[in-house]
Amino acid sequence: MMLSTVADFEVEKGNLVTTTRMVLATEYYGTNYYGSQWQAGVPTIQSEIEKALRGLTGETIRVAMASRTDAGVHARGQVVSFRTSSVLPREAFVSGLNHYLPKDIAVKSAHIMEDSFDVRRAAASRQYRYSILNIRTRSPLREAFAYRVAGTLDADTMNQACRALVGEHDFASFASGVGGEEKSTVRRVYQAEVTRKGELVVLDMVANAFVRHQVRSTAGCLVSVGLGRMSLDEFRSIIEAKQPGLAGPTLPACGLCLVRVNYPHPFEEENSDEDL
Repeated sequence: MMLSTVADFEVEKGNLVTTTRMVLATEYYGTNYYGSQWQAGVPTIQSEIEKALRGLTGETIRVAMASRTDAGVHARGQVVSFRTSSVLPREAFVSGLNHYLPKDIAVKSAHIMEDSFDVRRAAASRQYRYSILNIRTRSPLREAFAYRVAGTLDADTMNQACRALVGEHDFASFASGVGGEEKSTVRRVYQAEVTRKGELVVLDMVANAFVRHQVRSTAGCLVSVGLGRMSLDEFRSIIEAKQPGLAGPTLPACGLCLVRVNYPHPFEEENSDEDL
């Protein structure tokens, strides 16, 4: 995936119009939104970015996103793509969009790409992180980004369970709302790992793609394993069952964050691994 200044040409009302493929690296705090994708009558990340683009360029632009995030889910590395006839330099898309966007959404960088670039299909993998705050007493600040579990979690056993997730499997048991747009529940997981950093227990998953609620349902099962309520064999049997909705509970959205979208040829420096 190479950076390019190549522009595409369209015929609009008999005139030759030059359009450019732009790609944005974005970050957002998802609590106040009904997910990343546009929905009628409710605030979404897509609708806010499109509104900001209209304010900046005067154009009505539809954007595409590399990974779909559900209501309340955060992102440190969401990638957004669109075409524009604006002649503004790419740096202006960063400062200009951040002027129009609400404070809980930010554009971190902007890039000009080949017009053939598909923000979803070009992605090699997506990395999500689910954060669990393992303390007895509530923490109003930290619980904005993590799900609290009062009982002591055995992170080593949780990590051992993760080994069964790596590879290509049918993850139907970890999917909710299967059907409609979900044509297949087979996914390839490249990494699944649980680590403890003091009071924070973190699940990191990297896959080519995810079924709906897969990470949150996986985290729910792993909490049961960590509390001793589910054995490793029972965890593996849930994967093998391929029964929609069997895994769980599906943990709250507050603990989930899209860390990054990986491309064969990265166009941006990797995010820091610092905790939120």
